[in-house]
Amino acid sequence: MSNENFNVLAAFAVVARERSFTRAAAQLGVSQSALSQTVKGLEARLGMRLLTRTTRSVAPTEAGERLLNSVAPRFEEIEQELAAMSVLREKPAGTIRITAGEHPAMTVLQAGLVRFLLDYPDIHVEIIVDYGLTDIVAEGFDAGVRLGEQVAKDMVAVRIGPDMRMAVVGSPAYFEKHPQPQTPQELTAHNCINIRLPTYGGLFPWEFDKDGREVKVRVEGQLVFNNVALRLNSALAGLGLAYMPEDQALDQINAGRLVRVLEDWCEPFPGYHLYYPSRRHASPAFAIMVDALRYRG
Repeated sequence: MSNENFNVLAAFAVVARERSFTRAAAQLGVSQSALSQTVKGLEARLGMRLLTRTTRSVAPTEAGERLLNSVAPRFEEIEQELAAMSVLREKPAGTIRITAGEHPAMTVLQAGLVRFLLDYPDIHVEIIVDYGLTDIVAEGFDAGVRLGEQVAKDMVAVRIGPDMRMAVVGSPAYFEKHPQPQTPQELTAHNCINIRLPTYGGLFPWEFDKDGREVKVRVEGQLVFNNVALRLNSALAGLGLAYMPEDQALDQINAGRLVRVLEDWCEPFPGYHLYYPSRRHASPAFAIMVDALRYRG
């Protein structure tokens, strides 16, 4: 097969994976119109439609899905082998793509990157904040960050953060009008600031644990967010009770601007882990990053 055919198949794979000519063109460094013509040429050569196009989306047809599943893993293997060849370079280099939620990106990854990026100017890191449990292989990421209990068994998991605790907080003004809950079940009588995450397909139930007893409470209230800062600010404004990582609320609790409740029901749990496929060839750049992020207690 000629190099031109390889390039056409690679271009199709990026479009099918991204489900967008705009994003694919940006990745490949070509114009959207040129990329569209390339895919149309491939479809004409094969005599079948590979992509279904609308004004808002692009999706593989059955034939396109089959072709993508066939060629994408092979291109991935080629890319991994080329990345592994960087071992021969004097200086570690390359781009590492990571997907993570907002909280670990701000509290763990950002601090960890400082520990090695300044010493390795040829290493580039791209962090995409995503609240869903992203399929890192399908989406083209080198690694992801999840809580330890959420990492799939077929992935390599490296602990990058300490144990965590959650906190339920409300403002002093809120508690002047409402009694402090003594059990998680009493939260159903409160105005709670809800959390919506794509992972759960709905509102996130507040989870509690005490002496081995686990309780999940589906709360109600006037506000719903998928962002820690908005939940914190709303709690400070007296708009309801918020449920969030303890470290995000401690300064406000210590300053007396927030009151913590149900602390005995919020036991520690495994913190954040970096995870990646077990078959991944660890380039020097990736190995350096993993070592820098590794939690050492």
